[in-house]
Amino acid sequence: MGARESIRTAVRHVVPPAGLTRALAVQAMVFAVGHGVFLAGSTVFFTRALGLSPAQVGLGLSLAAGASLLGTVPLGGLTDRYGPQRVWVVCLLLDAGLFAAYPFAGGFAGFLAVVMALAVTGAATGVARQVYSINVLRPEERVTAMAYQRSSKNVGFGMGALISGLVLAVDTIWAYRGMVWFIAVVLLVTAVFVRRLPRLPEVTRPTEPTSRLAVLRDRPFMTVALLSGLLSAHQTLYVTVLPLWILTCTDAPKTIIAALVLLNTVLIVLFQVRASRGADTAPGAARASRRGAVLIAAFCVLLPVSGATRGALTVVALVAAATVLIMAEMVESAGTWGLTATLPPAAHRGAYVGAFGLGSQVQLLIAPAGLTALGVSTGGWGWYPAAAIFTLVGLVIVPAVARVERTPRLPGVAASTGSVTLVP
Repeated sequence: MGARESIRTAVRHVVPPAGLTRALAVQAMVFAVGHGVFLAGSTVFFTRALGLSPAQVGLGLSLAAGASLLGTVPLGGLTDRYGPQRVWVVCLLLDAGLFAAYPFAGGFAGFLAVVMALAVTGAATGVARQVYSINVLRPEERVTAMAYQRSSKNVGFGMGALISGLVLAVDTIWAYRGMVWFIAVVLLVTAVFVRRLPRLPEVTRPTEPTSRLAVLRDRPFMTVALLSGLLSAHQTLYVTVLPLWILTCTDAPKTIIAALVLLNTVLIVLFQVRASRGADTAPGAARASRRGAVLIAAFCVLLPVSGATRGALTVVALVAAATVLIMAEMVESAGTWGLTATLPPAAHRGAYVGAFGLGSQVQLLIAPAGLTALGVSTGGWGWYPAAAIFTLVGLVIVPAVARVERTPRLPGVAASTGSVTLVP
């Protein structure tokens, strides 16, 4: 009986409960299938099917990241104006059209036009999805629902990676074209799915219009956004810096990198929901962010051990450090969801959620080079200053969130009450 109850408990933390939480999780998984296909196969598609050089691909992706950075806050304002569900559906349809057009992109100019347009619509989609999830769910359900979505996304990413592997095995131009057309179909299916989700209640608008960029003048909120964004460096550490450390500073076999990616996927699917407990209020989310910061710092202290060991001990040290970083990722992600769900005012939630994302985008600009130079290029001693930095961020973020709660946001932000109604 005890074993059965343990199995049921485990299933409850992986399979979302019936209703809106499950619908959002299924949507996330379907979307992630297409995203996973492209993440695994995009570089080969760009070079083989479009005939681009690696330098052209890198330049195009960098310019696209810049377009996404500049457009996040204004696009969030569009979500406030037209509603997150409408913006979400429209952007998914635009994404589908852009992916369908990818094989016909002529040279670098065509590639640049498509990749920059996808960056802009992708930024709008991300904001609209988050705002919809926050608005449609009760406060006590939001963080848990986002945790289920993230768990489901990892399942979808895995499925997408398998499909991409088949495409790479076939390795023909038509296989790569079929890959992006498949992604376009997945996006269309996702758009239909989102269109059929419950409609949102109306949000009361302020009597006086407010600039979409006004959120950038909200210093307490932007401080929290920057601090939380710096903590999202766990993504860069796991995806970029850890593999570089393994290759250049340890005697571990290269295959350990793939094994650690699999470990990340499995642990997030199994434990993300449990790790999100208590982050559904602003103080709880701040404490979760602090715990995430401490765990990142612990990773920075543990990882250098793998540079001083040999053989099986190196593998053990790497797995231990990676597990701590995965724990940090799960807890810090829950903190981020809690902060985005509780701190933004209802009537300006799109602009605020978009602005909150600027912190993680800044991290993406500085962390890959900065953490690689600090941790890898120094041979190991630089991990200790990195640990001190993350510890400091963890100490500061709780009082920073408390300051936001004490500071009035933009005027006229009360949300109306009312039940959601299913789209016919």
